[in-house]
Amino acid sequence: MNQLTIAFPCRTALGRADFLISSGNEEAVAWLDRWPLWPAGTLVLHGPPGCGKTHLVHLWCERTGGAAIAGNRLDERALAAVIEAGPAGVAVDDADGADERALLHLYNWCRERCLSLLLTAGQPPGLWAIALGDLRSRLRAAVAVGIALPDDALLGAVLVKHFADRQLRVTPEVIAYLVSRLERSFAAAADIAARLDAAALASGRAVTIPLARRILAERQHSSPSEPGVT
Repeated sequence: MNQLTIAFPCRTALGRADFLISSGNEEAVAWLDRWPLWPAGTLVLHGPPGCGKTHLVHLWCERTGGAAIAGNRLDERALAAVIEAGPAGVAVDDADGADERALLHLYNWCRERCLSLLLTAGQPPGLWAIALGDLRSRLRAAVAVGIALPDDALLGAVLVKHFADRQLRVTPEVIAYLVSRLERSFAAAADIAARLDAAALASGRAVTIPLARRILAERQHSSPSEPGVT
């Protein structure tokens, strides 16, 4: 008889209690907690993929009644929809991918109405390739806070969270094995959790160190020049 396997959906926990605070992100959390007392009403969070920027956007919008939009979706039409909705504040995730004119208009609209603007990106605004001088000067005047790559303790905690979100039980020995061999990247932690989840589901077995060893080797072979890029 063939064993029936059921793929349970991955539930990404986005509550405040689910966000893991460490020395690498505590300044970002502290600035969010200072809201609405942000200089110029704008805060920019920057950091590597998977470091928790989107999670923080979700928490901020939940707390403030703000609206969130992905940067690559922010254009003049999307801006008109945001303005019509009249949110209490606006967050733009991956704001460095937004249409510059739309982002400038959004910034000015928020300033005129004394609304807060939260932006996230991979790098601080000073490193963005911004063509519009007005937008460049405004964003460079905003408070920009970085979120660092995780240390061993945080990487282990992030792995535990990813496996818990996937309803997958993993022993401390497996977590320690992964932490000692995985590059310090939040994106890498998310990637290896997804790969191990799929492998465990396909085999109908638990996640073990031999399975982790095999998946790590396959992962390295599939992207030897860019480990951890997802």
